Amino acid sequence: MGPNFLPWVVSLALALFGIWLVWEAGSGGFRSMEEPSGAARADWSAFVWVSVGILANAALITTIGFILSCTLCFVLAVRGFKSAEGRRDASLGSWVKDALVGAAIAAPVYWMFSKLLAINLPGLTQTGWL
Repeated sequence: MGPNFLPWVVSLALALFGIWLVWEAGSGGFRSMEEPSGAARADWSAFVWVSVGILANAALITTIGFILSCTLCFVLAVRGFKSAEGRRDASLGSWVKDALVGAAIAAPVYWMFSKLLAINLPGLTQTGWL
């Protein structure tokens, strides 16, 4: 297996799911689904939280490294999603928990990409471990 293996697997899966989705839509599928939940209007504060998270990630990834910028993106996106649900918990414990979960997701992803796949991602140090 070479470096093109995984993109081909993902492409094949996306093509199969796309064909399945077109078939379902053309045959009248999705009839028995319940109405989607959510508000009738957009929640702009949630949109701003998530947008700031994505833009901060893009702006800071080369400055503070992949792990910290992705953790910040995760924290801000979670704030937006919680805001959209009406759960505006601004306690320090909630922020810390979200940051720890974000770091627990970003660190293994960074390690996998940099060590296993040999893809250079911006790190905080020159060692390649952070």
